[in-house]
This record gives sequence, C-alpha cells and structure tokens, in this order.
Amino acid sequence: MPLIALLIFATGANTSVRVAGIVAAKTGALLLAKTIIPGMIVIAIGYMFGNREYLPGLSILALMAALTNSNGGLWIALSSKYGNSSDVGAYIASALNDGPFFTMLFLELAGLANIPAQYLLAAIFPYILGLILGNLDSKIAEIFKPTANITIPFFAFALGASINIYALGQGFAGGIIIGLLSSLFTGSLGYLVYKLFFKRDTNPGVGFAIGTTAGNSVAVPALVAQADPSYKQFVPTATAACGMAVLITAVLTPVVTHVLVNRENKMKEQV
Repeated sequence: MPLIALLIFATGANTSVRVAGIVAAKTGALLLAKTIIPGMIVIAIGYMFGNREYLPGLSILALMAALTNSNGGLWIALSSKYGNSSDVGAYIASALNDGPFFTMLFLELAGLANIPAQYLLAAIFPYILGLILGNLDSKIAEIFKPTANITIPFFAFALGASINIYALGQGFAGGIIIGLLSSLFTGSLGYLVYKLFFKRDTNPGVGFAIGTTAGNSVAVPALVAQADPSYKQFVPTATAACGMAVLITAVLTPVVTHVLVNRENKMKEQV
C-alpha cells in the first residue's frame, strides 16, 4: 500500500495546473469519454444485474477499475505521434483517473459499496499533495518521474503473491472481454468527442488513444476491498482481469488509432 500511495503521489507531482483553454477542454472531454460515461454504464449494469461476478473475472469491481482508468504513457506516445501539443497536454485526463479514487467514488455514490470517508481521502490525498509540491517546485516533479517504473514491479509482485493461481487463470476470460471493451468502447467514445469538438484543431483519430487501461489498475481491486471487505471475494479474478486488459489495450489501441488517423487524413484530402 505505501508503494501504491507513492505512485499516486508521483502522478500528482507530474501534473501541471497551468492548463491552457484548449488543453483544459480536451482534458474534460477525455474524462467524459474514459471515466464518467463508462463509470455511469458500469453503475447501471450493477443496478440491472446485481453486484456479482457474471463470468470469471467479469465483475463490477473489474469493470470499474479497468474502464475508468487510462494509460498516460501510451496517450503521450500516441498523441505525440499523431496529434499536436494540446493533445499531449491532455495527458492530465489520464493523470486524474489513474488510481483508485474514481472507482471508489462511483461505487460509493451508486450505493454499490460502503467506502468509509477516510479511504476516499486516502485515495486522493497523495495525489493532491503531489500536485501541490510538484507545481511549487519543478525539481520535485523531475525527481518523481521514474516512480512508476520503480514501484509497479514491486507492488505488482506483492499483489501476485497474494493471489491464488487458479483464480488468476479464471480471471483471464473476463479480462479479455474487459480489455476489448476498454479499447474498442472507451476508445470509440474518445474518438467521438474529438470528432464532435476538436476536428478543426487536430486529427479526431487521436481521441481513440484514450482507450487504454493503465498498469496500476491491477492495484485498484485490492484497495477497494481494503475499504469495503465485501469485495474481497472478487479481488483475485478482478486483479487478473485488469492485468489482461492492460495487455490487450496496449496492443490493440495503437493499431486502431493508427487506422483511424489514416482514415481521417484520407477523408480530409478528399474534401
């Protein structure tokens, strides 16, 4: 848990509050596509079908953890290649949804979990502290840039050591579905909001690059279960499913983004 808190702190430290208008607009649009809309849909699924595991690894916990979380590093790589500086700056969307806060908040507000206030605070406090210190002193932000590469292998090892290997295997089936949803569904939402609002500023295909799941999503199920023990039964398979979603989106999203960017370029040439 301290390593996860350190990672959240480092994410905040590397988030700039100096956001220009177009960057702020794109950040809000991407949060809508990748976090708010998917979160609302997962809540609706929970109300309609109950808070249970529908298939091995396919649970409300796994869906919320994977679908509302995006890979900032992959966004920067793809937006740098296909977009412009304001697209790269919209990385802030990934910084904001990168962690357990939105998962806990959505589950609590929907009545699908009983998350004590101190756990919600604990999920967001390291980020806020990092945000303040990183913006007050750029050297702090620079120092904590390598944190993800250092901490993720260690906390992922700790999570893996606590998971039954049978449950890990079970979670792969649901993870494939969740990975496809995270890439194709949330990526399509990102493409749509870019097409609607930013097609004059950038290539709308770039918006699909938000359809990813970040590596630290594998820690979210355990954090939620620590706050609400009723979720402990879902943690092993949900963790495995999130891991599978990370792999699938890392492969599929860049390919589809490339295809859409080329398609939009050809359409523009024909006009």
